[in-house]
Amino acid sequence: MSRRFQTIIFVTLLLASVAMSVVLWQLRERAHQRLLAGQDSAPTQAPAVAASEQATLLVANDSYNSLLTQIQSLPLPQDPGARARAVLGKLLDVYAAPGAQHPVPGGGTSIAAVFLLPAISSTQAGADSTARAAGSPGNQLAVVNLTGAFVASHPSGIETEMLTVLSICGTLHANLPTVTQVRFLVDGMPRATLAGHADLTRIYLAADAVPTEGVHP
Repeated sequence: MSRRFQTIIFVTLLLASVAMSVVLWQLRERAHQRLLAGQDSAPTQAPAVAASEQATLLVANDSYNSLLTQIQSLPLPQDPGARARAVLGKLLDVYAAPGAQHPVPGGGTSIAAVFLLPAISSTQAGADSTARAAGSPGNQLAVVNLTGAFVASHPSGIETEMLTVLSICGTLHANLPTVTQVRFLVDGMPRATLAGHADLTRIYLAADAVPTEGVHP
């Protein structure tokens, strides 16, 4: 191979390398510009969180076998189902706190979900005498889905179980007045009792949960 031909090959390869370097540099610059554009268009503010509002809790007190009204300030979402779950979560956090007057383990995570449905009339309920006339068509049935862990750890006894059930019913109605009926599920399934006594097969009326007079901190 002649020296002249070798020179031509070398120059050609050199030019190809330079051209490739230029192309790679341009691609890198374009990618960098797209990255900067993406950062500029990204939101600069944190996602909005629910504003704090006053919530009314009907807190069980074992010493007096009664429900005491308690006002709490907490962030409440606008969606009614999520709002109901947040309020009940706070109620169960109170029960799980040290020194609680109605000690029940589990806390707010014990509320798996709350579903709001049209209230059931007495004719729809059939033999269930607890579901008396629903009244206004706007009334709702709240289906509270508890976790199995909460039920498994709940203290047994008719009074303590009923206080838990009625405090949930009363707290729902106090914060969502259209909720007039409450039904309970455990891990998405019907269950006979809460911890051996309180009937979870029936539909409870929120009006059955009557707080003791006065508001307590």
